[in-house]
Amino acid sequence: MNSAIRHSVGLGAAAIALVSFSASVSNRSLDDWPQWRGTKRDGMSLEKGLLKAWPKEGPPAAWRVTGAGAGYSSFATAHGRLYTMGARGGTEYAMAFDAASGKKLWEVPHGRQFGNDRGDGPRATPTVDGDRLYVFGASGDLAAMEAATGRSLWKVNVLEKFGGSNIRWGLSESPLVLNDRVLVSPGGSGASIVALKKTDGSLLWKSLADEAGYSSAVLHEAGGVRQAIYFTAERALGVDVETGSLLWSYNQVANRTANIATPIVRGNKVFLSSGYSTGAALLELTPSKGRVDAKQVYFTREMRNHHASSVLVGEHLYGFSDAILMAMKFDNGEVAWRDRSVGKGSVIFADDRLYLYSEQGLVGLAEPSPSGYREHGRFQIPTGNLPTWSHPVVSNGRLFIRDQDTLFAFDVRHK
Repeated sequence: MNSAIRHSVGLGAAAIALVSFSASVSNRSLDDWPQWRGTKRDGMSLEKGLLKAWPKEGPPAAWRVTGAGAGYSSFATAHGRLYTMGARGGTEYAMAFDAASGKKLWEVPHGRQFGNDRGDGPRATPTVDGDRLYVFGASGDLAAMEAATGRSLWKVNVLEKFGGSNIRWGLSESPLVLNDRVLVSPGGSGASIVALKKTDGSLLWKSLADEAGYSSAVLHEAGGVRQAIYFTAERALGVDVETGSLLWSYNQVANRTANIATPIVRGNKVFLSSGYSTGAALLELTPSKGRVDAKQVYFTREMRNHHASSVLVGEHLYGFSDAILMAMKFDNGEVAWRDRSVGKGSVIFADDRLYLYSEQGLVGLAEPSPSGYREHGRFQIPTGNLPTWSHPVVSNGRLFIRDQDTLFAFDVRHK
């Protein structure tokens, strides 16, 4: 057993079948993007009928608006609305825009503005759950709101309530909303991860003592037990969402600076990656003598995801290893190709294309092929002085991107 792997609480001898679960998002169009990295938190859109190549100047612009404020929050889309967060004047706000026109529909104060030399304001993406919206600010404010109006239903500062301390670049995870609960990571002693009742914010359980990471959790099922897979400041781990009990953990892929990328799961395998000269690992989760073993399949110095996560298309991962776009085979870590592409950035997938967004505002469209990098268009948006770290979204035939206060929408549906 690799020394980086630890495991605990038994699940019995039943075979593990890891099946993707998304947050509860009722009354949702298949073209919506209701939370961080989409329906299953895997960066994959279900849309079809999109452009396979862009004109020289890029896809047609639908609208451009200002008023989002400072911050790196990305978008959730549902009910014809675009939800995000931003900050101004010492306050962070949650807000909704009309996805068709860009008109701001509502904006409500959410909490104290986070300030940092790498950019002020919120980092997390809201989560839509039916007619509710859950938002998590960079200073620890977690709230449930009416999605249509922004009216507050409940609110709690999890750092104050659970004794956590903010992390260097601000709390960044997007809340994981399940059938009856919402999970976040305050990083407190005995309350690294907490589950709150989603109807009123009351505590269901608290667990562990890890400092919070910058990564957002994903939900999967193992041997009939639903688990949230987290990447904290110290390690990757799985916790039982019903009890908070630790199921397994693995620390070799963690660095002590910033663990950011979202875990990727297929079948019974979990892929993890981090930057700062660290690398990536694939784990296999299997039952063994009444407990879950997290067995390392491979560890590699390749695919060092920094602020963005990879996407898994077919048998290959596509993602930025620091500043280089890379294709890497999921099962064995074999690198298929490397390309400078648009430069260091983020990537999502929709309709047989990779949507690339560099931290310098360059937007690209490429083919997810293991045989080589094939680009099908690029364009540049005007940017400010900070990196464009808000990740892109494809929803209802449009590409939505953000640079701090400014939001852009482009028509990418094939006419």
